[in-house]
Amino acid sequence: MITQFRNYRFYIVLTADIVIFVMAIFIAYLLRFDFMLTPLYRHQILQLLPFLIPGKVIIFFLLNSYRGMWRYTTLNDLWWLAQASLAAMILFLISVSLLFPSQGFPRSVILIDGLLTFIMSSTLRLGIRFLYTYRNTPNWLPFGLSRSNGLKSATKSIMIVGAGAAGEKMYLEILENQRLNYHVIGFLDDDRSKWGRSLHRLKVFGSIEMLPNIIKLKKVDEVLIAIPSATGEQMRRITHICKSCNVPYRTLPEIGAIIDGKVSIKNLRDVRYEDLLRRLPVNLDNQNISTYLRDKRVLITGAGGSIGSELCRQVIRFRPAELIMVDISEANLFSIQMELRHELNFNHYHCLLGRVQNRSLMERAFNQYQPQVVFHASAYKHVPLLEKNPWEAIFNNVLSSRTVMDLSLKYGVERFVLVSTDKAVRPTNVMGASKRVAELIMQSRQGKNTRFMAVRFGNVIGSSGSVLPLFRRQLEKGGPITVTHPQVTRYFMTISEAAQLILQAGSIGEGGEIFILEMGTPVKIVKMAEELVRLSGKEPGKDVEIVFTGLRAGEKLYEELITQGEGIVATGHEKIMVLRTNGWNGRKSQKDFYQWLNGAVEALIQVADKQDANAIKGKLSEIVPEYVPQQDVRCILEASPAQTRGERSLSINRQFRESSANNAPRSGAIKKVY
Repeated sequence: MITQFRNYRFYIVLTADIVIFVMAIFIAYLLRFDFMLTPLYRHQILQLLPFLIPGKVIIFFLLNSYRGMWRYTTLNDLWWLAQASLAAMILFLISVSLLFPSQGFPRSVILIDGLLTFIMSSTLRLGIRFLYTYRNTPNWLPFGLSRSNGLKSATKSIMIVGAGAAGEKMYLEILENQRLNYHVIGFLDDDRSKWGRSLHRLKVFGSIEMLPNIIKLKKVDEVLIAIPSATGEQMRRITHICKSCNVPYRTLPEIGAIIDGKVSIKNLRDVRYEDLLRRLPVNLDNQNISTYLRDKRVLITGAGGSIGSELCRQVIRFRPAELIMVDISEANLFSIQMELRHELNFNHYHCLLGRVQNRSLMERAFNQYQPQVVFHASAYKHVPLLEKNPWEAIFNNVLSSRTVMDLSLKYGVERFVLVSTDKAVRPTNVMGASKRVAELIMQSRQGKNTRFMAVRFGNVIGSSGSVLPLFRRQLEKGGPITVTHPQVTRYFMTISEAAQLILQAGSIGEGGEIFILEMGTPVKIVKMAEELVRLSGKEPGKDVEIVFTGLRAGEKLYEELITQGEGIVATGHEKIMVLRTNGWNGRKSQKDFYQWLNGAVEALIQVADKQDANAIKGKLSEIVPEYVPQQDVRCILEASPAQTRGERSLSINRQFRESSANNAPRSGAIKKVY
């Protein structure tokens, strides 16, 4: 506030507004009486001015009409001016009632004065923006005239791909930012209705396929891709054309990464592999998510990890009362803490550094903070490491899950969401088997006050366990890029999408469900490596070698999202399905299942304490009969041809579509699966 009074521009606009207020009342009287003012009305004006002028200034000041930077005036600013003008009309009416209670007064003058106040004050601010925006622009003069001597020196000729809202905002920012030595030539867009038309007097030439011809005619230096909602297929097509033209290109993040619709030149970055795999934006049921998160105490384990930290960012959007973050990594926990405080302006959090399987530590956390919603994202997930150290998989994936689930029951947590993995389906490694045991523990606890559920999905691009960071490091060193097997195929989704769908599943669950997320089409890892090489401007096999190293311990060629005996049922969300399983894992009742599983898990933990790898795998096989340890993987691969297993992994997409069409849930609910 004090800073505003020190700004000389404030006094310029204030003086201009005072002149406008005086002019508005005089013109209102003149218009009302055909420009013939009698001494009576001139006297009325002089009586009203001492009340109206200070009153209007105060109203405009209270409604923050003087706090903005007028060179960036928007429709939102005009809305506030309209409110201020309406308040000024009410002030005018009150002044007339006090000063002329017994005289006849022309009421239409009040309306005319309000309209003139709004029109002239808006024109002033828009005029300021106009001058700042177009004073150095060749396109603002009328009749197609231009002024070359006033141009900023443009060092780069730019073509913008996307003539939508993002492209328009990108162009306006380039105009307003005098430090950007860019000269925008025009736009390209696949929307035929825009072809040949103009946006801010710049032509929309046509589709992206016209880029080679335009480069020859206009000498384009760089392409800016301003389509944050583009799909992966569209991005691959655009980047392929740009590369074939040998022109640099940059892009905006996907639409989910641009908060509150803010599109800025600062968001521009080089195209990444994630852009080539873009999936359609997730449509969240924000109302249902807000119902179970708003003003609630939310505990997230593994809060510093890839999924856990993104869950933290997504959860605070729904204004929880408190966020309790648990992680074993000091650096990761500190990083998300600083981000919440300094970048996201959220301070209602508590950080707990320690192991989730530490019962006394977690007991104290539950007792002290009384969480109402728990997201259990803490897990070890590196398959080869856990094959060599299987006891750690038991401690971190099984024991920690049981600990936090039991405490959730004890302290009356409302909802518990377990973050699981597709590797829990017919696991061939300790990591997947341990996560399947965690799912079974979750199912054995359902039916009480706490709603337990699990969310199962595939690989997450950019996570700590993703192959992309390794590929990038290898590419930076000039190669080679190492791929285990030419037929290895995986499902992929972004961190943001995974976190959002986890939140959505938490709003749908009634208890005991295992949700699976629509993962799209599986991608061959070797194809991913090749695309990444091409994205860097090189050719795979020619500039960068791709080497096959053989499957690692515990790895499968194809991952699956459902196993034999499981079916999927539609939910109220198009990207989330729920598994229909076949009873209590072969037991007669939930009680029998609970007692058997508790004994089996306790025996598993005891052999893990002895660090006996073979015994651990034996116990896992007893709990998870479909688990086949690593020494038998070769037999599985030989028994299941690649084509057959590939077809099985792809069938999940057909089941999604069929279930969505044929088993659409009534009233947005889901059927209990047990």
